[in-house]
Amino acid sequence: MSPRPRPRSIRPRLLAGPAALALAGVVAATVLAPGAAAADTPPARPVTTMWVWDNSIPREVDARGTGYAPAEPATLAAWAAEQGLTTVHLSAPWAADVGVIDPWMTAAVDALRAEGVDVGVLGGDPPWLDEPHLAVWWLQAATRGRTVTHVQMNVEPWTLPGWQTDRAGILTRWFTMLDAAKAALPEGVGLGVDVPYWLAWEPAPGGGTVAEAVFARADSVGIVTFVDHAQGHDGILTLSADAVAQAVAAGVPFTIGVETDTPAVAGGAEWTFGDDDPAVLTAEVQVVHDALVATPGYRGVSVQHYRTWRELVGATP
Repeated sequence: MSPRPRPRSIRPRLLAGPAALALAGVVAATVLAPGAAAADTPPARPVTTMWVWDNSIPREVDARGTGYAPAEPATLAAWAAEQGLTTVHLSAPWAADVGVIDPWMTAAVDALRAEGVDVGVLGGDPPWLDEPHLAVWWLQAATRGRTVTHVQMNVEPWTLPGWQTDRAGILTRWFTMLDAAKAALPEGVGLGVDVPYWLAWEPAPGGGTVAEAVFARADSVGIVTFVDHAQGHDGILTLSADAVAQAVAAGVPFTIGVETDTPAVAGGAEWTFGDDDPAVLTAEVQVVHDALVATPGYRGVSVQHYRTWRELVGATP
């Protein structure tokens, strides 16, 4: 087995914390969890899912804004339809039911759903491990009044300094936080979790692997495998194989996550398609898809993230 790479964050920014509420100025419908519908139908095309970390709100209007014009709801939905996406993880800042973020979130969810896309709210901060009620507050605000299929947790405990000195304690707190979040979900909304492939090799407190412990709690998972080639001993298929096998054993639907951000953000050119020709991304995810399409629970490839994917293919701003 190839050596495990340095743990890296899979997102370009953290959520705005409770302080953003002051800067901003203050019952989800029952739906199927991702993967529950047409569970035995394999995806028709490789890329089915996308992380969206941006919104179209100018930062000078709201501190939680990223000011990315193509994240305007109609443009975002048109892109998802053009790419044939079935699922979008839509970043929800802190207090997403407050201020100008509120109507943007609702409009984006509605526009995507009108194109037949399942939408989940996306977020997470490592400090939530010590205060699980913050995760609950976040998801309640993010889902309030919006028809979403899932909450996608991206908490990344391996980025904490204590990962090297108190890994068992951090993992225990992570599992506790996931349990608290799942217990607080609106009826019919599933818990999705982003899981780096190497957690299938990491021992969990009490036995088994960390990936297995997460899979036992999740309704769907994104197996994050940020590598820029499908085959070989250090390719997507080999690196993700153990996590895929553990997801299959747990009976949890999964996607394979790939990166399109810059090498500087990704931690090196080998971890991202961001410095490659778009045809390389297309060809490599097709190889992944062909290899996994008959695997129980496989739900396609997920791309991180909307802005950099558009930039990679040269889409107009």
